[in-house]
Amino acid sequence: MDYAGHDPPSAADPETMTADSAHHRTPEELEASLSNIRQAPADNGTLELIVRRPAVDEREVLDSGTLSLEEGLVGDTWNQRGSSKSPDGGPLLDAQLNIMNARAAAAVAGPINRWALAGDQLYIDLDISTETLPPGTRLALGEAVIEVTAEPHTGCGKFSSRFGLDALRFVNSPTGRALNLRGINARVIHPGPIHTGDQVTRLP
Repeated sequence: MDYAGHDPPSAADPETMTADSAHHRTPEELEASLSNIRQAPADNGTLELIVRRPAVDEREVLDSGTLSLEEGLVGDTWNQRGSSKSPDGGPLLDAQLNIMNARAAAAVAGPINRWALAGDQLYIDLDISTETLPPGTRLALGEAVIEVTAEPHTGCGKFSSRFGLDALRFVNSPTGRALNLRGINARVIHPGPIHTGDQVTRLP
């Protein structure tokens, strides 16, 4: 798909991490995006963007990366982020990877060079609704396999400050939650390299 014709940004691109109200979508614009979001493929999609988080509030857009059982996306700071939900207070395995629907990212963020603001690592053109990808569903991308987990992925204060309160309400609405517009969590089942443009396939 063509996402406003913008090339993915580098980590140093100031537009990537700029959150200004001029980019905030109106409720009407967000509602109008639902038709396109619902047309995302259910079985075979595309990995549109890979984003590594080398530090808090830093983003590095990658052409390729590696998914690891121990690190998630290699070089990302997931394994340095403790969680009160894990038994030992360490990184939460069920939130090893944060994934967002590329069409939803375009709806709330606009051009592809602003998607990284959302904070997810993988942006895929695939229907990630609960009906299509319930917890336990496995996806093949590149040479890796990941598994969708039941850990909720909802909008927070940072999401609101970057995309606006209307966007937060949109993704956390009943429709937004059913379609997982904010995204889903997953963990690595089989490690391997991934590349932008790789096919994302829902496994039986």
